[in-house]
Amino acid sequence: MKKLLLSTIVSAALAAAAAPLALAQTAAPGSEGPQAERFAHRQQYGQRAFRLPSERVEARLAYLKTALKITDAQQPPWDAFAGTLRKQARAADERVQARRAQMAKEGERTPPTAIERLERRQARLAAASARLNETLAAAKPLYAALSPEQQKIADELLASPGGRGGFRHRGGHHGRA
Repeated sequence: MKKLLLSTIVSAALAAAAAPLALAQTAAPGSEGPQAERFAHRQQYGQRAFRLPSERVEARLAYLKTALKITDAQQPPWDAFAGTLRKQARAADERVQARRAQMAKEGERTPPTAIERLERRQARLAAASARLNETLAAAKPLYAALSPEQQKIADELLASPGGRGGFRHRGGHHGRA
C-alpha cells in the first residue's frame, strides 16, 4: 500500500513538473507574450532595455509626471523632486561605469573575504539610507502640493512593496548601490 501511494505521488509530481515544459514546446510561435518578446529582443541585440540607471529614471519620471498630471503650480516641487532623482541616477551611472571598467581591467580576481563583503554591504546600506533621506526630503513638498486625487495615484506609484519608493535603481538587487 505504501509503495503504491509513494509511486503515485512520485508519478504525479513528475507529470506536474513535465507539463509546463510540454506546453512551452507546443506553444505557437509569437504567443509567448510581451515579456518573452522583450527578452528575445534583448538576446537578439545583446542589450538591456536601459543600459544605465539615468535612462530608467528618465523614463520613470516621464511616466510619473503624466500619471500625476502635474500642473503649472506644482512644477517647482516636481522639478526639485525630479532633480534629486536625476542627481542620484547620475551618481549611480558613475558607479556602474566605474564598476564595469574595474571588472574589465581586473579579469580574474580573488573573491572578497566575509569581512570585506560585510563592510561593502554596510557602506552600500549607509549610502542607500542617505539617498532615501534626500528623496524623502524632496518628495514631501511635492506630495503636499498634490490634490487628494493625485495623492492617491502617488500612493500607488511611489510606494512599492519592499520600500523602494517605486524606483528600481539597482535592477531589483536589494541593498546594492
